[in-house]
Parts: sequence; C-alpha cells; structure tokens
Amino acid sequence: MSRISAIDYAAASPETRAEHDRELQLRGRMTNMKRIMLHSPVAHRIYAEWFTLRDLLRPALSDREIWLLSLAISEASQARVPATFFRRALIESGLELEAVVPTAREEALIDFGRAIVVNSNAVADELWNKLAASYDEATLVNLVAFVGIMIATTIFTNVVNVDLDPELARYAAAGDSAAS
Repeated sequence: MSRISAIDYAAASPETRAEHDRELQLRGRMTNMKRIMLHSPVAHRIYAEWFTLRDLLRPALSDREIWLLSLAISEASQARVPATFFRRALIESGLELEAVVPTAREEALIDFGRAIVVNSNAVADELWNKLAASYDEATLVNLVAFVGIMIATTIFTNVVNVDLDPELARYAAAGDSAAS
C-alpha cells in the first residue's frame, strides 16, 4: 500500500486541481503516481518534464528504443510500477518481450540505462563512444537528462511504494506477486 495517499480532487487547492486538469488534458489519464505527486504541483511539473525530453529525443530515438531504455532502467532499479508501464507499452506495440532481440543501438541504450543505475560514475568509455557515434551532442544531453528523470521516477515510486495501477496488473512480469 502506498505510503502517501492520492489527492482528493474535491478537497484539493485550486493550484492542485488546475495541475490535475492540465495533466488530464495533456495526457488523457491520471496514474496513481501522478495522483500522489499532485500533493506538490511543482514536483509533478518537474517529473512531467520526462514527456518533454521524450519528445525532444523522438527525432533520434524510436518509441521502441525509448521504451526499452526506460524498461531497462526500471528493472535495474527494481521499480515495479514503471517497469510494468513500459512492459505494457512494448506488449501493446505488438512485441513479445521474451522474444525481443535488441538492435545494436537498442543494446547500447539498454546497457547505458543499466550502467547509470548501477554507478553513474562508472559508465564505460566504450559504451559512451557507441552512443556518441549515434547521436549528436544535443541529443546526448537530452538522453542523459531523460535517464535522470527516469531514475528519479523509479526512486519516487519505490520510496513511496506507489500502488500498481489496476490497468497495468495484466502486464506485470511473471512472478511479480505484488502486482496481482
């Protein structure tokens, strides 16, 4: 059970209700994490910059690449809610997760995400050079910032123990008893 309650829209401040409504208008849904985070509209807006960075990365990275990177970060962080969210994205795109064979670029992104979770001071030069060969410097800046917000998201969901959204339960990894 989550350590922090979701906001009560009816009792929320006008600022919180406005941020809630803005989120629904922009993305069409409200997750458990967002309902909790809306206790601080500023924190919610900061974490929502994940979407801005994702959009900046889209010319250089496909949705599949972004989802595989995000799934790798979530799994390395042992973050059930975001991992299940990205499992759903990949499955709904038609992939069988157990059968995915990453391309060389996807493998570099997956390795990069995992490496930063393990030790951001120890990202191997060989790995960085693979990324630098594929992306310009502006994309690399956005990539590192995106990974940072993705890691922050996993930390938030883990520390707060955010409940899995009901619509995600069927996408949980096998053996994830907390998701059932």
